[in-house]
Amino acid sequence: MKLIPRLLSILAALVLGGCMFAPGQHLSHSQLDQDPSVDNIRFDLVPITTTLLRTQKNERKLAPVPQELLDYQPEPYRIGPGDVLFVTVWDQPELTSPAGTEGTSDVRGRQVRADGTMFYPYVGELRVGGLTVEALRSTLTQRLARFIDDPQVDVSIIRHAARKVTLSGAFEDTSEQVLTTTPSTLLQVVGRARVQKAEANLSELILRRDGDDYVIDLDELDRTGFRAGSVYLRDGDHLHLAYSTSKRVFVTGEVPTPAVVPFGNNRLTLTEVLTRLGGLSQVTSSAEAVYVIRGVQTLDQEPAKIFQLDARSPTSYVLADHFHMEARDVVFVGASGITRWNRFISQLIPTTTGVLQDLDWIDANIVRP
Repeated sequence: MKLIPRLLSILAALVLGGCMFAPGQHLSHSQLDQDPSVDNIRFDLVPITTTLLRTQKNERKLAPVPQELLDYQPEPYRIGPGDVLFVTVWDQPELTSPAGTEGTSDVRGRQVRADGTMFYPYVGELRVGGLTVEALRSTLTQRLARFIDDPQVDVSIIRHAARKVTLSGAFEDTSEQVLTTTPSTLLQVVGRARVQKAEANLSELILRRDGDDYVIDLDELDRTGFRAGSVYLRDGDHLHLAYSTSKRVFVTGEVPTPAVVPFGNNRLTLTEVLTRLGGLSQVTSSAEAVYVIRGVQTLDQEPAKIFQLDARSPTSYVLADHFHMEARDVVFVGASGITRWNRFISQLIPTTTGVLQDLDWIDANIVRP
């Protein structure tokens, strides 16, 4: 339970830091442009409006899955080490089953060696690794034609072992899944692995391929009716389904109880986040100073985004109810009557970065069953 005191210390540090930041009632680019102390902080200030919500909704519809994954079409299966082949030469039982018809199909089959070769009567050592089933059938037919008139050859794979997809994370079964001559889709592999519904973060399924990570939101695919069967997997792919503990929002500032709010398996809106913590402080908060800070962990690649909600009007909660949170967002509610924005922005983002790093440390040190 050493993680609990550490988490509490992180919360306390950010809450105290929020007091030190001294944010005022309203943050604008014009105010920040006048202060050179924030020039090294890259961010975009974005008001939460109906236009923003409409744009974000359209973006989710347009790109539920990275286009590179949709463009991939499975190639014919290529034989590899560990595969067990069954070769049939019609009217030649001694070639089809030299040991007789007794025993399992694996015993009667021919396993491809680690170096991609196998032995076959009259043909001798044959390199089959990398060949398709049709290419091997053609090769055997040509070689056997030297000894048999018009050989009729058939080749099938009775046990696949060479091509695999690996899995990790919140699956019931994380053992390797072999790929067969019938292409496997993302939906099929996930279905066979079985998702841990109580533990999984459905919005963060990561497909690693050739060193690149593609994040797939299974929850969004289900909502939009997108067919996960359109995405095919290939040899060497790795699927990681994140745990729901990594999907959370950090809330601080002028709220009754600063806290870490977990998503679970559901979508989370800004209204739900604020409601869970008792809403804004009626005495000390500034209704027009509700901010969602996003992307501070990738500041070296692109500017952070600071979304601002002006909650003075009741209609603002309609906007907040349609603003979907993302994992690792930080919600900050500013205090009323203070105007030192340059100090706020120059210290909030670095402190947010530190908090997210500490939360990553907690994730790394949680021992899972």
